[in-house]
Amino acid sequence: MNESTSYRSVLNYLPEKMRGLMSEIQPKELEDLTEVRIRAGGPVFLVYLNKVRYLKKDGGLSSEYSKDAYFVGSHSVKEIAERLCHFSFHYCKKQLEEGFFVVENGVRVGVSGVYSSADRPSLFEFASLNFRIPRCVKGCADILFSETLDQNILICGGVNSGKTTILRDLCRLTGNIRKTALIDERNEIACVLGGVPQNDIGAMTDVIVNLSRAKGIMSAIRTLSPEVVCCDEISSMTDSEAILKGIGCGVKFAVTAHGENYRELMKRNDIAFLVNSGLFDSIVFLEGVSAPSKIREIKRIRNVH
Repeated sequence: MNESTSYRSVLNYLPEKMRGLMSEIQPKELEDLTEVRIRAGGPVFLVYLNKVRYLKKDGGLSSEYSKDAYFVGSHSVKEIAERLCHFSFHYCKKQLEEGFFVVENGVRVGVSGVYSSADRPSLFEFASLNFRIPRCVKGCADILFSETLDQNILICGGVNSGKTTILRDLCRLTGNIRKTALIDERNEIACVLGGVPQNDIGAMTDVIVNLSRAKGIMSAIRTLSPEVVCCDEISSMTDSEAILKGIGCGVKFAVTAHGENYRELMKRNDIAFLVNSGLFDSIVFLEGVSAPSKIREIKRIRNVH
């Protein structure tokens, strides 16, 4: 997915004046854009891989936050929320409970504000919106794919190290040659809209969204007969137990977890459980925020035949 195409999708949801100012931003100034953040009573700012820029009220971008910034009224934030809901908050009840939307071209929109006090709390006042521009870097998983084909692998890194980006590309490569299931609990990888993945996740990849990783894994194995399962951000023993059950059924796994080094990972019971099972072949460590989705090391943790 092209970042400029995703940026145009963001513009479709903005009020007229804001949209006009942001339409004037030159393509070269959108390179490496990751987020567009809009906050009631605050500025519009654009987040890049290594910098932040503020939208100016007279047009253009500034590296400094000042009185020249374009400030957003609460009515504008509500208008954007209405557009996201297609002017029907009832129609988007689930999204308002979850606090995020998925729109065209793989853009995810996080929403903050005031939740109701009902049994199933739902947003009814809107404070800010975060349009996340997907980074589909085709080819970033080429080396990983060739060196770990038919292995069980754990991809690890810190915040903003590119775990999701490299897993998405690995899923694409794997899904073009193997029956693959993607367990995408929060719809961050495939960005399914109207049943159609907005991101390329592979020709033979089935995707399960809005189901917990553990339930999604078992559902996929029972009903979709995958050869490979991909899932993001392992975070509990329940996740790990489901993965080992899947491996016991003959399925290969590519999963991610938060952790910058081996010692840090092994402090986590859920990850230590996977590693000590002897069923995972390799742990992949990413460079970090300075080089997202770049591999630092592929650590072999059992003999591969």
